[in-house]
Amino acid sequence: CLPANQERFANGKLVTVQFHPSAQVVMTAGHDRSVSLFQVKNFSLNPKIQSIYLESFPIYKAHFSVDGEQVIATGTHHSMFFVYDMMAGSIIPIPKVRGVEEKLLRNFELSPDGSFMLLIGTSGYLHLLSMKTKELISTMKVNGRCTASAFTPDSSKIYTYSKEGEVFIWDVRSRKCLHKFEDEGSLEGKCIAVSKNNQYVACGSSSGVVNLYTTDVCLKENHPKPVKAIMNLVTSATCVTFNPTTEILAVASRDTDEAVKLV
Repeated sequence: CLPANQERFANGKLVTVQFHPSAQVVMTAGHDRSVSLFQVKNFSLNPKIQSIYLESFPIYKAHFSVDGEQVIATGTHHSMFFVYDMMAGSIIPIPKVRGVEEKLLRNFELSPDGSFMLLIGTSGYLHLLSMKTKELISTMKVNGRCTASAFTPDSSKIYTYSKEGEVFIWDVRSRKCLHKFEDEGSLEGKCIAVSKNNQYVACGSSSGVVNLYTTDVCLKENHPKPVKAIMNLVTSATCVTFNPTTEILAVASRDTDEAVKLV
């Protein structure tokens, strides 16, 4: 296949590549302060639909909303974020979320049902926002520093992974911590994913080891044993993701070229 973004290569590091949830469109976003949309055609040509430019805002992460009508983008060194309304073609800055006192907002997750946006703050704070209004619903806190989070497929729970290697499981409705467990052998938590059928949880750490657990064990035990420990990466595991049918797990490290494994 030809490069997805061949009609407009980025002038800096790409941080996000994501398919649109329902259209044949792929988005790229990165440090060159731009978000670009390309139509994915029959692999012979991927015409650019449009690019939007966010002045002095190198992008840390961008994500389509679940309904595919918006793109949310956070910056590398800002406490604000942008919403791009694809239907109206307008860029809406969200300069301040009332009740969220953070100097830096980078990482976030969107719930699969489209209701919530989870902002991962500093010092272990997690801010749950309404996706509709972008207003704060509640704040939760983990011990230590939170490095990654993942919603369960039904959007009822959140798994948050701390830098210290602990995983906290939260109930979204009550915002209470249901359980916490230690990721076996983790020196520093980096990334986490829950499979689409809610059967597995994958935790990737700085050592490059990715532990695969069954969700029922995660909810009961404090020191669960992984079903499998994936040792193939020698640098920090920075991305884990399941395919839609839960048959393949992709693990990757951004610390070295071509460090991607499919399990």
